[in-house]
Amino acid sequence: MEETISLKQLLQTLRKRLRLILSITFIAILISGVVSYFFLTPIYQASTQLLVNQSKNEQSAYQYNEVQTNLQLINTYNVIIKSPAILELVIKELKLDMSASELNEKITVGNETNSQVVNLSVQDTNAKMAAKIANKTAEVFQKEIVNIMSVDNVSILAKAEVTDNTSPIKPKPLLNVAIALVVGLMLGIGIAFLLEYFDTTIKNEEDIEKLIGVPVLGTIAVMDESQIRKLQTDKARINARLRGERIGS
Repeated sequence: MEETISLKQLLQTLRKRLRLILSITFIAILISGVVSYFFLTPIYQASTQLLVNQSKNEQSAYQYNEVQTNLQLINTYNVIIKSPAILELVIKELKLDMSASELNEKITVGNETNSQVVNLSVQDTNAKMAAKIANKTAEVFQKEIVNIMSVDNVSILAKAEVTDNTSPIKPKPLLNVAIALVVGLMLGIGIAFLLEYFDTTIKNEEDIEKLIGVPVLGTIAVMDESQIRKLQTDKARINARLRGERIGS
């Protein structure tokens, strides 16, 4: 026979294990906050934009085929920007203490669909260094692409800048705490129902009915010491009254 759990039983379980659920949730939030604020290193991001386009004079018009050619070149340029041929020069000019592969992991290159604008982003623990790397990579690429592919169709649209109120892109403590809150609640509720499932102790007459399959005809009430003392006091008063009535009669 399958056991069914009513909504009332679910709520009773949650109320019974409420302290456990709240404790687990609080611990999860506390750990997340401490790790986010004191252990994770802030990461800053700086971005610059490159335009891939043939230079035009005032009389010439843009041709559709040239635009399509530029769009196709962008995929190649995205690879060249992160190649050792470019990154080694960036490391040398900025005197960075890292390899080309390590610098490659800091750089992200991409463009919007059917856009001739290339976004070059750099992440670093230092906001100013991220901006320096982004700008220098763009400058080196603009200069070296002429030698690599014999074309001069790259211009810098916007340089990376650092402001006084620049904030890190990660970690995001509030988001981490919110996630920890949800995870803590789910974990606490899961543990509460798990403990309740494995708890086979008999607590009331309903548990007895489920165990033996026979309805309970009666129960013995459990009294605490205050109730026992009250009964003893009432009994003494009744006996004293009965003795008084017998003497009077």
